[in-house]
Amino acid sequence: MPTASKVKLHPAIIPLMAIAAGIIVANIYYNQPILKEIGASVGASEMEIGKVAMLSQIGYGLGMFFVLPLGDKVNRKNLIVLMAGLLTLILIGFALAKTLLEVYILSLLIGICSVPAQIILPMAATLDPVNRGKTVGKVFSGILVGILGARVISGLIAEWLGWRYVYGISAGMVLVITILIKLYLPNVPPKFKGNYFDLLKSTLSLIREHRVLRQACLLGSFTFGVFCSFWTTLTFHLSTVPLNYQTGTIGLFGLIAIGGALVAPYFGKLADKGNTFRSLWISVSLMIGSILLIKVFPFSVIALMISIFFLDIGVQATQITNFARIYSLHEHAHSRLNTIYVTMYFIGGAVGTYCGLLSWKLGGWNLSTYQMLIWSGIALLIVIVSETVTRRRTVK
Repeated sequence: MPTASKVKLHPAIIPLMAIAAGIIVANIYYNQPILKEIGASVGASEMEIGKVAMLSQIGYGLGMFFVLPLGDKVNRKNLIVLMAGLLTLILIGFALAKTLLEVYILSLLIGICSVPAQIILPMAATLDPVNRGKTVGKVFSGILVGILGARVISGLIAEWLGWRYVYGISAGMVLVITILIKLYLPNVPPKFKGNYFDLLKSTLSLIREHRVLRQACLLGSFTFGVFCSFWTTLTFHLSTVPLNYQTGTIGLFGLIAIGGALVAPYFGKLADKGNTFRSLWISVSLMIGSILLIKVFPFSVIALMISIFFLDIGVQATQITNFARIYSLHEHAHSRLNTIYVTMYFIGGAVGTYCGLLSWKLGGWNLSTYQMLIWSGIALLIVIVSETVTRRRTVK
């Protein structure tokens, strides 16, 4: 098969990659709204079954650091097919799991084998370097729709058919998408020639070499921290007085966020045109404006819906612009650049979640929104400093 650089891409290739990334990454998040049902079926307490969500995230983190860099050393298409094929088998095993230990082990493996979502992202950037921001935006939106939609889908399937069907149906979808990837994705020859340990060493060296990567990592950490803090505390806010929404209704707010995720790719076009900092100014400003709105009108459903929509646009547009920036640094190190960025991204999300929970415990929704404003303000400061440093270096 010809290489990606010599082949004219079919218009359906990038949408296929976006759908594949969304279907694969969703498996990490299916467990969140159905933990109670999973626990009941294996005789686990709430504390014991609560570790399942943590294990899937830990597995994803391990996969990103130890597997994702391989995208620069081996054929990406073959790596995606291998990992997705393993994921299919693991999902079938999870659907049949009978003990808590099985659930624990398989949750960790689901996280590790969901890494193809992040291998697909830098591969898309390689396939269409001219429209890199726009292309990355489309695939990243697929990932976001998978993350946000997973909670809604698993809750509905579990309610009607049972939680095991969530993973059985997902196994079928992953299998279909694996076959389509095998048939239609072009081959991208690897450029890295060293051994695996050289690969990991070179991954870490990228942090020292690229100032833009350091800037993007800091900005991505704080913006994703706001995102995770918001969605963690929003559940508590919506379920308490005076709103008192049920779990099913709360899950539907995720549909609004999906709408925001679909709009965000347009910011990738600004990055393609060289308007990187303009894109970042707008996206971070949207975040700050959204949080201010829900702070002023904390119990208005309309205000909450508007805030969710524009906050999600702001957060995701920032990430899309960051991806476009870092993928322009080194054409043959996209997977390694992605490893560093996404690892920092999820660390920011974990810290943001913790800070959100702590803020809720100490001061409820009022303190939680103050914490999000502070993090958003720091994100804006990072944009200001980054732009200033870049302009000074350009003048010199």
